[in-house]
Amino acid sequence: MKFNQFRELVNQDYFRYTAKSISCFQLVKKLFNPGFRYTFLMRSCKFFSIYNPIGTLARLFLRRYKFKYGYQIPYQTNIGGGLYISHFGGVVINSKTTIGRNCNLAHNVTIGQSNRGKSKGIPTIGDRVWIGTGAVVVGKITIGNDVLIAPNAYVNFDVPPSSIVIGNPAKIIAKENATEGYINRIS
Repeated sequence: MKFNQFRELVNQDYFRYTAKSISCFQLVKKLFNPGFRYTFLMRSCKFFSIYNPIGTLARLFLRRYKFKYGYQIPYQTNIGGGLYISHFGGVVINSKTTIGRNCNLAHNVTIGQSNRGKSKGIPTIGDRVWIGTGAVVVGKITIGNDVLIAPNAYVNFDVPPSSIVIGNPAKIIAKENATEGYINRIS
């Protein structure tokens, strides 16, 4: 990852929290937000090598905040710009998961691996996906763009774009602009 890519990802994440472009003073001020702080450290760990003092320090802080905030999102996870973590506590994501741009995660969300059956594997999540409190997304599935996964939904099947997923067992409701009003400040 080049520095320009790193800066662009951090700028997109920052924009989701503030609706402003990044400045040094504002960045330091926003680092008091648990979701942005964790995301910033995660991106720093991915950019800076462990042999770089900044990379080592970022990994130490990331480990501390993993326990403090309850986020278990490895820095190796492939996450597009504009990640927004709305509340701290209980977010678990498999390191091999791919998440698109401008996605929201609420607390108690699990995105993980299925070890058997027809959907054995890890999910791929598209752009502009809102995942509500307590939702579980597991298996080798694809979640399309512009999808709203309602709180407490259990999703272990492919979801087409522009859909709402609700319930346990989950069902799909087709809806244009499914995340309108849920995902704001798209970068």
